[in-house]
Amino acid sequence: MAQAAETRKRGKVRDLPMTREQLLQAYRDMLLIRRFEERAGQLYGMGLVGGFCHLYIGQEAVVVGVQAALKPGDQVVTSYRDHGHMLATGMDPRGVMSELLGRRDGYSHGKGGSMHMFSRETNFFGGHGIVGAQVPIGTGIAFADKYRGNGNVCVTYFGEGASSQGQVYESFNMAALWKLPVLYVIENNRYGMGTSVDRASASKDLSQNGAPWGIPGRKVDGMDVVAVKEAADAALAHCRGGEGPHLLEMMTYRYRGHSMSDPGKYRTREEIQKVRSEHDPIEQARRRLAEMGADEAELKRIDDELKKQIQEAADFAQRSAEPDPSELWTDVLAEA
Repeated sequence: MAQAAETRKRGKVRDLPMTREQLLQAYRDMLLIRRFEERAGQLYGMGLVGGFCHLYIGQEAVVVGVQAALKPGDQVVTSYRDHGHMLATGMDPRGVMSELLGRRDGYSHGKGGSMHMFSRETNFFGGHGIVGAQVPIGTGIAFADKYRGNGNVCVTYFGEGASSQGQVYESFNMAALWKLPVLYVIENNRYGMGTSVDRASASKDLSQNGAPWGIPGRKVDGMDVVAVKEAADAALAHCRGGEGPHLLEMMTYRYRGHSMSDPGKYRTREEIQKVRSEHDPIEQARRRLAEMGADEAELKRIDDELKKQIQEAADFAQRSAEPDPSELWTDVLAEA
């Protein structure tokens, strides 16, 4: 008993690679994404979000765990399922929510919507609507990092569906050939739109998809933020050490449909509920924090704070004005 109490006091349980403070921050970040996405789904249902909307609910541990391993200056680029990545990099929920609603105070001034936001300040180089298009972009950013010798790594996220795209393998070849500091993260949520990865990919271990080019890969429990952080630490050390690219396959799961228009008839409710009840990333973090001595009141207080923050973001976005028609002619050409 005394030994267990001392372990909790030090803030570590079972030799976890995260302190209590780090895990508490990860819990807060994951819960922020969860509450944001829940509210975004509600606003979409009210007809306030135009265009496409792909929610990240269930996958929060991936981006939060990787982000916890990054250093200032590292960059992030991802696909259209991007709200979680935006928030994890530090983008303001008010600006993200305003963009979802097509308002002037959004990160793309109301012109990009859910899939096309950007923040140079937080080194977030966009969500991208074309499947796999972000992979050569991330590889190019890593090329610039190596050219400049700045020690940065570009984390390039894509899904298991995009992993079969030809441009992905072209990127692997160049990244390995030039030993670029790029960390490729496959967010394998099992379904590309409505098709199971088992039916769509001849590769049954996506973590080894870079093997022909000598890119090391690892399969990770993407529902466990601690496991993600630990794997990202090792992979990023490889990239920073001049050894070239690394690949992580995050085994994760999305609770909602591919997009808001997806009825999800290709999987059962029992399958979704089983993951929710047995392997939810936020609940796993909550249980670990309890082992570390965090009390339920503290965790409830965090949830209440985040719900209030998201409600304020939604109110701010709905008050924000729509962009002036003249905005159609801005941000079309960038002169360097």
